[in-house]
Amino acid sequence: MNELQLKYGCNPNQKPSRIFMEDGSDLPVQVLNGKPGYINFLDAFNGWQLVSELKKATGLPAATSFKHVSPAGAAVGLPLTDTLAKIYWVADLGELSPLACAYARARGADRMSSFGDFIALSDICDADTAKLIKREVSDGVIAPGYTDEALEILKQKKKGNYNVIQIDPDYVPAPLERKQVYGVTFEQGRNELNINDEFLSNVVTANKEIPANALMDMKIALITLKYTQSNSVCYVKDGQAIGIGAGQQSRVHCTRLAGNKADNWYLRQAPQVLNLPFLDTLGRAERDNAIDVYIGEEYMDVLADGAWENIFKEKPEVFTREAKRAWLDQLQDVTLGSDAFFPFPDNIERAHKSGVKYVAQPGGSVRDDQVIACCDKYNMAMVFTGIRLFHH
Repeated sequence: MNELQLKYGCNPNQKPSRIFMEDGSDLPVQVLNGKPGYINFLDAFNGWQLVSELKKATGLPAATSFKHVSPAGAAVGLPLTDTLAKIYWVADLGELSPLACAYARARGADRMSSFGDFIALSDICDADTAKLIKREVSDGVIAPGYTDEALEILKQKKKGNYNVIQIDPDYVPAPLERKQVYGVTFEQGRNELNINDEFLSNVVTANKEIPANALMDMKIALITLKYTQSNSVCYVKDGQAIGIGAGQQSRVHCTRLAGNKADNWYLRQAPQVLNLPFLDTLGRAERDNAIDVYIGEEYMDVLADGAWENIFKEKPEVFTREAKRAWLDQLQDVTLGSDAFFPFPDNIERAHKSGVKYVAQPGGSVRDDQVIACCDKYNMAMVFTGIRLFHH
């Protein structure tokens, strides 16, 4: 099949809409179920590239949760701790396959942003992963294949209309890519940069000790940034992105946004949150929303009389700013990646508050010496990759 007609473009008024191969060849995808739209395919193709590269870089199954052409989360298939299984709402599913663990991590790091996501999987979707996907609010999934059991599970989702796409893992796109803006055609070489150990060898700080797990986290951060709308910053911990800041005009605002998401990921693991006495009738999405408010500055929106009774069995104590800071001070050994250089040390100051120990960024700012000095102040190890990863 050379082309596929879509319902509409980014918005309902943008018609006609289709995807097609200009060279007359067949599309590298098959729609096994549902009717994906324009934005679905943008998320699917960007997500597939991301997980494919993560798999090549780490040797582990990978998954990503995409929203509006940027990843809300990305991860590789490392086992879940009991705490992570609980905050990702998968503790009741028992032991999960590595691919399912990857998606649980990708989906769970920022569940507010992942709501209604498009999923990309590096490996053939198995039943464990399909069962996890089936219970989440999601628009669709792309993978190189599906087991018969997994496909049957996914076809039951959204009253039979869930979008399931299979992509040819051997597909190689043309070396030049084009798009049109305002009737003008843009052309550039594809970003085929292979992010490997070579880009992580230039350690510019006094601390030059970067363990193997941190090097893997650096690769995850940089590959994730390669497919995130710029400016972008990514915090990674133990094989998964825990905070992604996308599309911010200011680099430090991007660092703050991603850092706040990383903080929220860790705050969800605090006893005050793990032990919240939710009503049994409250669904996962409602619990996520309540947690997001409870750990934020507007906590009285869920704790005020007349409000908490609709969420909790009993009124929880306030999670004070001091208690939150004490908990966050335990977060350590986080990796930070940036798609372009840090122009000021304020980015490092903010990253330090979220437990960052390892940094990967291109370098090349006129204030590199100040950024390095700030890293040295906190005994961070920082790599200059020499590569920029803008994506638009």
